[in-house]
Amino acid sequence: MPPFPMLRRRFLCTQTSSSISSFFNQNSGGLRRPQWPIKQVTKSNFSDSLDEIKSHISNSDFVAVSLQNTGSYSSPWHRILPFDTSETAYLKAKYAAEKFQILQFAVCPFSVRASSNKLTAHPFNFHLFQRDELKIRAPCYSFSCQSSYLASMAREDFDFNLCIYDGISYLSRAQESAAKDQIGSPVSSAYKTQSPSSRSVADNVFVERIKSRVGHWISACKRSDMKADDALVNSLRKLILGGDEYGSRPSLNVDVCSERQVQLVFEMVKSHYENVVPLTIPAKGGGTQSVRVVLTSSKEDRDLLEKDLKNMEDEQSKRIRGFREVIDFISTSQKPVVVHNSLNDFAFIHSKFISPLPLTLDEFRSSLHSVFHDMRDINHLMKEVGHLNKYSNLPAAISYLKRKFFAPLEIDIPKKASMEECKNHGHNVVRISELFARLCFILKLTPEDQHHNPDEPLLKPDSNMFNLGSNSFQETDDISIWTDKPRKISINNLVFLWGFRSGISAGKLKNTLCKSHDVLSEDDAFDVRFVDKNCAVVVFWKNGLSEWFLDAIGSGDGLRELAAEGLMAAGYDTYKSVCESEILGADLADSLAEFDRVSRNHSEECAEVYWNSELMINFDDL
Repeated sequence: MPPFPMLRRRFLCTQTSSSISSFFNQNSGGLRRPQWPIKQVTKSNFSDSLDEIKSHISNSDFVAVSLQNTGSYSSPWHRILPFDTSETAYLKAKYAAEKFQILQFAVCPFSVRASSNKLTAHPFNFHLFQRDELKIRAPCYSFSCQSSYLASMAREDFDFNLCIYDGISYLSRAQESAAKDQIGSPVSSAYKTQSPSSRSVADNVFVERIKSRVGHWISACKRSDMKADDALVNSLRKLILGGDEYGSRPSLNVDVCSERQVQLVFEMVKSHYENVVPLTIPAKGGGTQSVRVVLTSSKEDRDLLEKDLKNMEDEQSKRIRGFREVIDFISTSQKPVVVHNSLNDFAFIHSKFISPLPLTLDEFRSSLHSVFHDMRDINHLMKEVGHLNKYSNLPAAISYLKRKFFAPLEIDIPKKASMEECKNHGHNVVRISELFARLCFILKLTPEDQHHNPDEPLLKPDSNMFNLGSNSFQETDDISIWTDKPRKISINNLVFLWGFRSGISAGKLKNTLCKSHDVLSEDDAFDVRFVDKNCAVVVFWKNGLSEWFLDAIGSGDGLRELAAEGLMAAGYDTYKSVCESEILGADLADSLAEFDRVSRNHSEECAEVYWNSELMINFDDL
């Protein structure tokens, strides 16, 4: 792709003067790598950083995110492979997201200006560690770790002690809802007012009784000679009326037996008493124990109390949400979210911060779009630029663009750097922002300064549609097979093999199959690749050949010698069922064999039933 004449003929990649000195550092291998000033956020400085990142998100055009997890797969076949459909790829991502944990979540609000070829970024790196701070014993906080991931983080000087002791905790939306049911909230609840006609006789009796009690209590509180009474009289009055104090204000507790009675008390108080504020007192096991009505001295005093209660509720919610406060703000800002590995990243984000992952891809996609309205995967843009789709490593992809295209870019990170913040944590989020900006410039997707055209989006709606994975998964049963020479093939033409001799190569296994039958001896009838050391996948280039092969292996007809040697085979439907059942063992062969055994036993158990008419129930006799 030729360079664009509209771009300047010199390469520019700078930062503000305050951070130029920290842009490069010398590592042990003598190579230079970028060290951007990224704010490291822990529990200690989270509150102070929250307003700062919210301001940057509001003033930026995009938000890039990058995750550092404790792992992503436990075995080679757990990775998303070229023969995975969109559904099986999602099932693998779901399994990883539910098994591993997020330790770092980097967020980078950024803006792109085509008129000046400038990228302005504000990177933050949040250290996370979920813990049971609310003492509610839910959810389960256990997770798995992959040693290679932890070793990689250790090489980058990751401070595990800092993460464990000072990492920011969080709850997902679903977990927050469950937590609030357990711990309750000492603030007034917004019950919907219902018409009196919808009340039953029992409801009306209850309302009149409580109305009378509250009215007598308010009258007693307002008696002019109340202050003149001695302490004993006041104590007796409180004992008889059931009064108490809420701070410096008098209050009365009203016992309730159901949420319906809570609603009735709230409706009655709000409709008959202007300066009385109702509060809920939560029960230990969830629900409401009683309703506390607080008497204020004036409308101004009532507004002040309600403001204080609202602040208490906000503080409690922030404490419960933790880091999810950032996720929620990104969602409400409706800014485009830019990622590099959309399927895995969003599976982790959904699992940890929204709710448990749904069973199907369509449900996941629908739930995710309800939270993030605009998602951009730079893998989609990379496929539009020559051979760039071969690069999965961010620095390598950026280096390729620098070599092949003339796209000057100025990177401006206004924040000053400190020695601690120059550690190699969260730098991928800046690389994602840089790669996204370069791709937009090269593909001419970024218009002039958005501040001059506020109604014109930075990218056309159809220029970068959300794609759930890096392999361009199809919604049909056709897949792209083999990474070196992609070729469309139906999943029905794939067969998984195991039980062959240990140490055999793919070429020798293919040669053995060719010699086993004349049908398989034809030129280019099939191809063989290993998934892991004990399982291979065979792709048949002719339709119908895979069905014949599975029948021949299963019955022993035509391939008796291979079957006698222990060779076993399964179609793609079995592979998909393994992913759905989450029998993701260390070896794909073991998982396929276990699923095949369980399925066979289940079908044998359900093949026959014993019918006894004497055990039938005759409903006419009842």
